[in-house]
Amino acid sequence: MPSPQSGSERAGASEIQPAKGKLGIMIPGMGAVATTFIAGVEAVRRGLAKPIGSVTQMGTIRLGKRTDNTTPLVKDFVPLADLNDIEFTGWDIFGENMYEAAKTAGVLDREHLEQIRPFLESITPMPAVFDQFYVKRLSGTNVKKGRSKCDLANQVKEDIQRFKQRTERQVVMWCGSTEIFLEQSACHQSIEAFEKGLVEDDPAIAPSQIYAYAALSEGVPFVNGAPNLTVDIPALQELSRRNNAPICGKDFKTGQTLLKTTLAPMFKARMLGVAGWYSTNILGNRDGEVLDDPESFKTKEESKLSVLEHILQPEKYPDLYKDMYHKVRINYYPPRGDNKERWDNIDIFGWLGYPMQIKVDFFVPGLDFGGAAGVGSGSFHGLSAADG
Repeated sequence: MPSPQSGSERAGASEIQPAKGKLGIMIPGMGAVATTFIAGVEAVRRGLAKPIGSVTQMGTIRLGKRTDNTTPLVKDFVPLADLNDIEFTGWDIFGENMYEAAKTAGVLDREHLEQIRPFLESITPMPAVFDQFYVKRLSGTNVKKGRSKCDLANQVKEDIQRFKQRTERQVVMWCGSTEIFLEQSACHQSIEAFEKGLVEDDPAIAPSQIYAYAALSEGVPFVNGAPNLTVDIPALQELSRRNNAPICGKDFKTGQTLLKTTLAPMFKARMLGVAGWYSTNILGNRDGEVLDDPESFKTKEESKLSVLEHILQPEKYPDLYKDMYHKVRINYYPPRGDNKERWDNIDIFGWLGYPMQIKVDFFVPGLDFGGAAGVGSGSFHGLSAADG
């Protein structure tokens, strides 16, 4: 049984402060994902578009019994920042403003960009913490210089401190590239070991962890939008608790992994077995170029592979999932640009072990940031045992 909470603990858990003042969103990696997000928020603020795909803006929450028919909007029930109170800044290895970056990404139509051009042009990224060792296929000119990783972390802290002067609350949201695959090492085991590693330029500390350390040190929450190791280490989790700065995330999961986390629970709920799941991704943007490097792909692959095991629990249901064959591929194909396509072939089996297949082709014109950019067209094909 859980230990009883004291009165002060219960009060602290239930006291949610109102969302007052400016909310500052600081983004490491202001490329296609970030510019699409920022441009979308501004378009919604100006009434040029609706926030399709946003749970906080369009979703409802049920209170009481279903028959009570009490379903307020999430944004009216939870004390969230108003969209008009959000301010953006961030870091990127390329120094172009957000209008130029959005044009380069090619996600949004020129018509949409021109309507908010002055706003996008007003946001220019700060120099970024970058080391090509961790993202081999990229290089940039808008990069911080420092004597050590500790020096770079202090520079990021200073950036955050300056932003705090014009915003009441802040959050750092990683939208940078997928880094090479890293595993926990000695420097990740405690805050002291991590800070020692910063001073000594320990190669186990990646740029995303420098941002996370700087944010958490300043009491600022950190959101990880990539499958990097980043905050999955004792040192930064300890720092999060010490400074009461929440951490969350392990990739945005808005494409193929979204489909997996939707279909897999259905298979499990119906006790349908999975013999194999083959997934391939085709993309030609900067993200595709980064993931064309085997070391960065391994980071993405580990994330995609682990999600099915986590959901299906093969150790608990060996007859259904123990021998499942799971293959993931990401293919860099420049002509695709930001038009991403995913193919899935899923071999399942049902009553008496009879085989079935499900094939999914999920094509998204433009970047699929939570449905905020472009309209996706998907096809879903099922082939039953009776169909041969």
